[in-house]
Amino acid sequence: IAKIAARVMAGEKLADLPKINRDIAHVAVKEAVFPFARFPGVDPVLSPEMKSTGEVMGLDRDFATAFAKAQLGAGVRLPDGGLVFVSVKDTDKPAILPAARKLVELGFTLVATGGTERYLAEAGVPVQRINKVAEGRPHIVDRIVDGDVALIFNTTEGWQSLKDSQSIRMAALGGRVPYFTTAAGSVAAVAVPATTPTASKTRRTSEPRPRLARRRAAHPQARRVRLDPAARAASPLWYARTSWPCR
Repeated sequence: IAKIAARVMAGEKLADLPKINRDIAHVAVKEAVFPFARFPGVDPVLSPEMKSTGEVMGLDRDFATAFAKAQLGAGVRLPDGGLVFVSVKDTDKPAILPAARKLVELGFTLVATGGTERYLAEAGVPVQRINKVAEGRPHIVDRIVDGDVALIFNTTEGWQSLKDSQSIRMAALGGRVPYFTTAAGSVAAVAVPATTPTASKTRRTSEPRPRLARRRAAHPQARRVRLDPAARAASPLWYARTSWPCR
């Protein structure tokens, strides 16, 4: 993509460039990394300003495992059991329903605030009601602070709803509880527990790339040569380039 973009910037037309091969054998998921954990008491809410300090990417043959790797790279440890808090806006309730059913099948326990609890219960999903902060104690923030909550799905709509959930976000940040604020992210997270990367499923990162493998096959005598101490002191490079011809 970068090469194509550079050629377009140089004046070439997309119609004249070779087609992009979209038939690839892997899925890539990128995740932003945020510094909120380093600032106790801050509200980890996003805004137009850029707040991420980097990004990571997970690659695998299926989306769920690639998503799990991206979360691990960003420092998020998804649980394989425990209590899940669900509180979503009305437009997200149909999307979150299959995910809630899947969580119950996986052995999780669900708690939800009034509106979400009624919706899930009417759909036949086992769920317990829990108070919002404004409804009095014990409420959801108490459970998060006590370490009872393992995962949070919370989507908001409107300024007041966003403000009301600030204490939930801050408590989740302090307790390092995975927190998803979109229906799409919540659904993706539910697919992870049964497909979390393991040693048997994850490919070695040192697996030779196809182009490198072809070069090694064509030049079996090629080897990496260590520089002698004098040359190494005079050069910023610790190792010489491989001895096969570059094309």
